[in-house]
Amino acid sequence: QVQLVESGGGLVQPGGSLRLSCAASGMIFRRYVMGWYRQAPGKQRELVACLDTSGRTVYADSVKGRFTITRDNAKNTVYLQMNSLESEDTAVYYCSAGLSMPAADYWGQGTQVTVSV
Repeated sequence: QVQLVESGGGLVQPGGSLRLSCAASGMIFRRYVMGWYRQAPGKQRELVACLDTSGRTVYADSVKGRFTITRDNAKNTVYLQMNSLESEDTAVYYCSAGLSMPAADYWGQGTQVTVSV
């Protein structure tokens, strides 16, 4: 079965950077749209970024210019590079996969990102 395992979360100061990774298994990775979502306390889960099989990307307005989603099909891994982090980016970040946008068929367990002084 499909498994998505995130890593790379943690505590970072405002203005700092983190890179999240998501290792996928149990699927033909190159055929899937991959995504990152996040859920802050008391809020609904929201799309952060998606990357399809042709390289097309979609980003939430709040992260455009700061976050970058990439994938390495040889390693079955998707990444989220997060720069210029703000306190509002604090959330649990989830890796996701699907056969089409918005890549919401399969989910990882989540990784906590906390942006604080």
